[in-house]
Amino acid sequence: MPAIVHSSIVAVKSENNGEIARFNGDSTPQKRRLRSDAETTPLKRKSPRRCVGSSPNSLACGFEKDSDEKHLSTRKSPVKKKLSDSFKPKPNWNPKDVEQMSAVMEALHVATAPSTIVCREEEQRRVLEFCKKHVVEEKAGSLYVCGCPGTGKSLSMEKVKQHLVDWAKEFYYVALHLSVHDAIFVFVLNITDFGILVLYQAGFQPPDVLPLNCTSLANTSEIFGKILSKVQPRKKINGSTSPLQHLQNLYSQKQQSSGSNMTLIIADELDYLITKDRAVLHDLFMLSTFPFSKCILIGIANAIDLADRFLPRLQSMNCKPAVLTFRAYSKDQIIRILQERLMALPYIVFQPQALELCARKVAAESGDMRKALCVCRKAVEMLETELRDSASKINSTSVEKGSFDQQVRVDHMALTLSNTFKSPVIDTIQSLPQHQQIILCSAVKFFRGGKKDTTVGELNKSYTDICKTAMIPPVGTLEFLSMCRVLNDQGLLKLGQSREEKLKRVTLKVDESDIKFALQISALASMMADI
Repeated sequence: MPAIVHSSIVAVKSENNGEIARFNGDSTPQKRRLRSDAETTPLKRKSPRRCVGSSPNSLACGFEKDSDEKHLSTRKSPVKKKLSDSFKPKPNWNPKDVEQMSAVMEALHVATAPSTIVCREEEQRRVLEFCKKHVVEEKAGSLYVCGCPGTGKSLSMEKVKQHLVDWAKEFYYVALHLSVHDAIFVFVLNITDFGILVLYQAGFQPPDVLPLNCTSLANTSEIFGKILSKVQPRKKINGSTSPLQHLQNLYSQKQQSSGSNMTLIIADELDYLITKDRAVLHDLFMLSTFPFSKCILIGIANAIDLADRFLPRLQSMNCKPAVLTFRAYSKDQIIRILQERLMALPYIVFQPQALELCARKVAAESGDMRKALCVCRKAVEMLETELRDSASKINSTSVEKGSFDQQVRVDHMALTLSNTFKSPVIDTIQSLPQHQQIILCSAVKFFRGGKKDTTVGELNKSYTDICKTAMIPPVGTLEFLSMCRVLNDQGLLKLGQSREEKLKRVTLKVDESDIKFALQISALASMMADI
């Protein structure tokens, strides 16, 4: 893209009085100035000298640019508007109300796209900056977005696509084609009757956006036909030439029409294009490496090492795509996303401890947000079934009085998680006698400070303290040692070698999160909550 000439020219037009003021590179007004409107807020103006060397991402002509994050962070959503109301007490919901139940299930459905994508602001910003840079510079490029399933990749790309289209229409919509001397870029500032500031840049158009889900393709090579139909809608294809060859020829030579748009291709489920010879995937990314290519490719898949495994030739040609990884959601992120979805509801559905339990387990297993939503929906269905089965045993008055029990409780969530994440380790822990469970509970509490092992004597002290707190009589030392051996034989604890029993080293052989999860639905749930 040619550099902006130093003799920047600005044409400022007011529709109210039709007067025009021109500013040259020395920022000296010629004769007539714009009459300021008393009802319009004055614009902050920077020197045109500074805008000459500004980056392509910044607005030219001396007016301050809003931050790039305005599309990502400052856009207010109905959910955020209700954040101030979150401190107000909400009534408990009635699961027997069909409309309320439908609203809850819809809010927790995977297909329901939230108005704001939280916990992925940084990833969206980076992708949006990548797209803006290549659109402004009219330069082809490729980006590979990867991450585990359910980490918000597709949803974030959909939001980025919307933000990019809005940004392009706002700043690059060609309303006027002006030619002033040898100036390459002419910016027109139009102050409408509503006080809206619109900037136009001559010679640019919003990019064409082609979203594709590779699972919907009849065959892998069909993707090139869809790209060609977007780039050249009226192009008739000869039987002897494939759509891929048409695209390669098109991007290999300078195009006669200078007004052709950049094309943004967002290919989701990219791993479906992996063939035995890897040709389709390689040819797709190669489209962005041709000298006159106007193709911006964003590929989305789960495999983190896809580019290294299936595109080795691109790496040897120094054409390897940029890589952006979406990490698995953490416990706090899952809680925040669930709260954002439930914030719009005017009633309380879950106990906070139930949501935290769900977030802990899902984050420990995979960090898959879709799994967390599925678990929450199943917990709501479990509560609905419980109330329906107990309707014949209790009268309606008692149900109204026990309205707090109509929330999804910890036991609902724990049972749902147990059915969803079935594990032999969890089943083993849940089937243990109470005192053996307390030993595991005391081990988790003892090791939470970062310690990896301890002695049998120190573990016995921790066990005794927990028993006293729970008002449960502890067992004797010999019986405690016997239970530790049983836990060792079951693969839950590991006992080291020592002449004295109390000096044997003890380590956990299972994950702490599995112990916490297994004991949530037992009588030790209150103990685990303190840990």
